[in-house]
Amino acid sequence: MSLHSRTWHKLAVSTILFGMALAPASAQDTGDVAARLKATLAEQGFDLEWTGISGDASSMSLQGVSMKPAGTKEGFTVGEVKLEGITEADGGYKIETVSTQAYSRNEGDLGIEMSPFIMHGVVLPAEGSNTALGGLMFYRSAELANLVIKSEGKTAFSVDDIAIEVTEPASGQPMTFTGTAPKFTGDLTLVKDPKFKDAIEALGYQNISGNIALAGLWNPEDGRMDFSKYDITVDGAGTFGMTFSLGGYTAELVKSMQELQKKMAEAPEGADNSAQGMAMLGLMQQLSFNSASIRFADDSLTNKVLDYVGKQQGMSGKDVANQAKAIVPFGLAQLNNPDLTTQASAAVNQYLDDPRSLEIMASPTSPVPFAMIMADAMSNPVNLTKTLAVQVKANEN
Repeated sequence: MSLHSRTWHKLAVSTILFGMALAPASAQDTGDVAARLKATLAEQGFDLEWTGISGDASSMSLQGVSMKPAGTKEGFTVGEVKLEGITEADGGYKIETVSTQAYSRNEGDLGIEMSPFIMHGVVLPAEGSNTALGGLMFYRSAELANLVIKSEGKTAFSVDDIAIEVTEPASGQPMTFTGTAPKFTGDLTLVKDPKFKDAIEALGYQNISGNIALAGLWNPEDGRMDFSKYDITVDGAGTFGMTFSLGGYTAELVKSMQELQKKMAEAPEGADNSAQGMAMLGLMQQLSFNSASIRFADDSLTNKVLDYVGKQQGMSGKDVANQAKAIVPFGLAQLNNPDLTTQASAAVNQYLDDPRSLEIMASPTSPVPFAMIMADAMSNPVNLTKTLAVQVKANEN
């Protein structure tokens, strides 16, 4: 699909920040609510403006809302944002529902349309409060009925019924979250690159559909961040899934990184940001790696690809698989990890003979500081597979 990267970047950022524009704060009247909302977003590196306010302290609307990342010249218009069911709570506020109006934007051949984004059970801690989330905003659920991305007036991608559920952390227990998008569609006939277009047609994936599911937890006090599920399923192709677990991702670290990003964004164009860059690296040193995995569960895609590649080379898909089996050990030998080479080669052979699932895992016996990972990456990258205890397995449930 022929898309200009600059246009795509603007639209993607617009969509992400649209949701972030829903981060309200605490107050006693509409003016104070709006002012606190502006201050909260400013702390997170975003400038918020509006043209009018209506309603009262329990239910209000901001009209003509616009926002932009701090330090940038161009922003975007959000429109109206409604805050309903505002009540005081522990010096802060709770808001039953925060919602936007429907949104659309077009730039060149690319367009985006989004239904109202709605958040429920928004908790706004008092300024300077020492909550489990370190004063960060919390919401219990969020929903988006539809998101559509268009190319030249045609729907290139759509996703329906996005839903997020979150439990509030309490008494040292983590916050848990789940997210689902039961249906997405993609029109790959809009791809214009001849090479990709031919492959898509040969594989039979001109129009795709599928679903997305994720789940995880975050403990803002000890910094444990786990994604136990992040699955993207394409019907008739397979499921790509990944998991990861980090340590040290505390609420304090999040706020420090946000503040540093804000300073970097506000720096004059062309200014030397090397000191801030080093400071960001320093903050990341607080993180540790617990585990990660990447998994593909096949649903006919593998054999289709093998047959397609074989046809291009005048051979069968089985012949292509046999070639891959012979090549993999030589490629893996560069990792200087004989045990991994043997294990991965056997797993690839097993998968190609009977494509069901292939998984790459990194599970060190104890958390590995990011400082050690970065040191290995710079001085001895071939040692990373040993440091992270990388394994490859095939056809396991």
